[in-house]
Amino acid sequence: TIFVKDVAFVHDGFQPQLNIVNIDGHRGVIMNILKSGNASTLAVVRRIKEVLPQVQAIVPPSAKIDILTDQSRFVRECVNEVAFEVVNAALLTALFMLAILGSWRSTLIVITSIPLAIFSAIIGLHITGNTINSMTLGGLALAVGMLVDDATVEIENVHRQLDMRKHIVQAILDGAQEVALPAFVSTIAICIVFLPVFLLSEPARSLFVPLGLTVSFAMLASYGLSRTIVPLMAKALFVAEEHVAGEEIPQESKSPGFFKRIHLSIDKGFNQARDSYHRALQWSLGRRGLVALLFISFYAASACLMPFIGRDFFPPIDAGQIRLHINVPAGTRVETTEQIFKRIERAIQRIIPHEEIKVLTDNIGLPVSGINFAFSDSQTISEADGEILISLEEHRKHPTAYYQRAIRQMLANEFPYCSYYYQPADIVTQILNAGLPAPIDVKVIGLNVVDNYKLALDIKRLVKDVPGAVDVCVHQVVNAPEYLFEVDKTFANEVGLSQKDISNAMLVNLSSSFQVMPNFWTNVTNGVQYYLSAQAPQWKIRSLNDLFNLSLGSPKSEENKQQPVQLLRNVSQPVRRYTPYVVNHVNVQPCFDIYADCQHRDLGGVSDDVQKIIDCTKKKGLPHGTSICVTGQALSMTTAFLGLLVGLAGAIVLVYLLLVVNYQSWVDPLIILMAIPGALTGIMWSLFVTQTTLSVPALMGAVMTIGVASANSILMVTFCNEQLREGKSSIEAAATAGFQRFRPVCMTACAMIIGMIPMSLGTGQNASIGRAVIGGLSVATFSTLFFVPLMYSVLAANRKYAKATDLQLKQASKPSEAL
Repeated sequence: TIFVKDVAFVHDGFQPQLNIVNIDGHRGVIMNILKSGNASTLAVVRRIKEVLPQVQAIVPPSAKIDILTDQSRFVRECVNEVAFEVVNAALLTALFMLAILGSWRSTLIVITSIPLAIFSAIIGLHITGNTINSMTLGGLALAVGMLVDDATVEIENVHRQLDMRKHIVQAILDGAQEVALPAFVSTIAICIVFLPVFLLSEPARSLFVPLGLTVSFAMLASYGLSRTIVPLMAKALFVAEEHVAGEEIPQESKSPGFFKRIHLSIDKGFNQARDSYHRALQWSLGRRGLVALLFISFYAASACLMPFIGRDFFPPIDAGQIRLHINVPAGTRVETTEQIFKRIERAIQRIIPHEEIKVLTDNIGLPVSGINFAFSDSQTISEADGEILISLEEHRKHPTAYYQRAIRQMLANEFPYCSYYYQPADIVTQILNAGLPAPIDVKVIGLNVVDNYKLALDIKRLVKDVPGAVDVCVHQVVNAPEYLFEVDKTFANEVGLSQKDISNAMLVNLSSSFQVMPNFWTNVTNGVQYYLSAQAPQWKIRSLNDLFNLSLGSPKSEENKQQPVQLLRNVSQPVRRYTPYVVNHVNVQPCFDIYADCQHRDLGGVSDDVQKIIDCTKKKGLPHGTSICVTGQALSMTTAFLGLLVGLAGAIVLVYLLLVVNYQSWVDPLIILMAIPGALTGIMWSLFVTQTTLSVPALMGAVMTIGVASANSILMVTFCNEQLREGKSSIEAAATAGFQRFRPVCMTACAMIIGMIPMSLGTGQNASIGRAVIGGLSVATFSTLFFVPLMYSVLAANRKYAKATDLQLKQASKPSEAL
């Protein structure tokens, strides 16, 4: 009996190493853990951390298991930041309402609607299958300023009814009834403008639909609370403010408190501002043509800012991690690649202080088993490339982008023979890039592989010269060295060898028998499953000459004992040539990818310049059957922007039709929408002044601004119509409506703006939302107070009782009584 141990050295070994992992300079093993799409990142990571002590207990004491990095850190930071913004916005709004209303009772009623509306929105998200994340919290932060609007308007109206000596119950009923329909129309208008998010394509749709749903749920809940909880609380808290008909309103005998003094000061300044506004409005109504021309000229001139406002799909995110992918010259052995990576890591440690590096990991080469490809980085294509993952400490001197720029410059100076690019480290950018390492991907597609590769190199050279384009590279490596063994089939057949015998012998000796004949053995004692494979000792094949002298055998040669053992060099002729490491296809046709990232410039600007290069290349002529296109995040951004703009236009039409039904007029809704150009103008100025790029979050802020601006205009036009029914002219109605609605319009705008201040001052992904809302609502409010009444006086001039005279104009210039 012959045992395996008699002819081979049997031991617990390993396959030829094609993958090396170093963690802080020490050899290690890395394992990536993925989660399903509908699972919570925070919950999965928490459970993994709970299980790790049990795993550590069963491994040898010398083995140490650590979590190198996890995406829950990024998610947690985003959630905490947005939650902090929501709390700050709610507190600032509460203080503002206390200062404006001057009554803790009124403030308590108004502020109560904020948490109740938020809880209602969370219930709505749960019913629709959404979770609490950075996007839904961003929606809550966006809505906080508006959640007090319905309650504030109703409380103000109830106070007005009480001042008219009405019974408390009747005052509440009349006050609620007067604003019920306008408030409902305003709420529906705000919800309608968020319909465009449903027209977005993936992956942007999955990100921003929850945000739109959150705002809509919160606004609907706020309106419902203003019809239910607010009247009940008003009845309980406003009993002391009820006055009998003919009774004088008692004056406060004791000195006012701190907030009351602030309220009185603000109220005094507010009344002075209202009087000044009324005089300015009357001056404008007396010069309608000039003022309208000034507004239209301002809107048109502001449109010239668009070329100076950059475009990004999503604001840059600092994830606190750097994923640096490096390619060394093709054909480099994995051991040599490791040495190059170590030199690069030492250079990186000169740039980033040691105390700011949490962990430094390099993952070089490919996993042995093809099964592991599903859990590894798809950008790694050979033993000549890999990734350096740098996890930074939370408290550091510079942002991540600063270190990326410094490392990029160092690599260009000290390692010119290496190509490199940064892969996205945060979840959002990974999703928006659709798995690609760069936001811009130029694809050269066609069957003419040789000419297409030359064309790809030419495009790469041109894209490198584009301002702001960095990390430009061709993904496909086509010059990997290889040996092709051309078998002498006649001679091989004479000596009893086939091509299969020769190839199997080479595979077994170089890569073990596991590649061609996988086998397993389970140890019944410990339950561990071992791979069984045969391979030649690696020290026996240390050079090409050793490979050429490889002994070949086959069943036929073993049967014929007189047949001498043949060497590989006897039956084949080695030919050195070059081959691609990876081949990509698009619709079955070969494809070359040119990746490009952005630095110090917006994605839209770089993408436009790249598109110009593509257009110029097409004009010069392409190889037969070749096509070129720009894909990646740049294409998704263009598609998302187009979808949002088209959807926003459709939403404005829907709002217009809703208002037509409500007002039974085609003109009044048009007047209401006159505030929208002001909102768009303010957004452009805000983004331009703060050097913020136009992005999908900024467009979400624009959507919210348009809804709020429309709601304020609804209040203005509704009161104008009431004045017309009393027999006033359109000029008188516009002047009176502006004076009477100055306070609620300014209160709504100020509450929204104050609620957006914490968000706009942050550095997170929602900062652009806050800046867009603040800028847009500031100018939109100015337009609502001036341009909307002005246009109303013009477009409603032919209505009954609307013909203005000089005497009426003088009378309208006198301030009316406030509500």
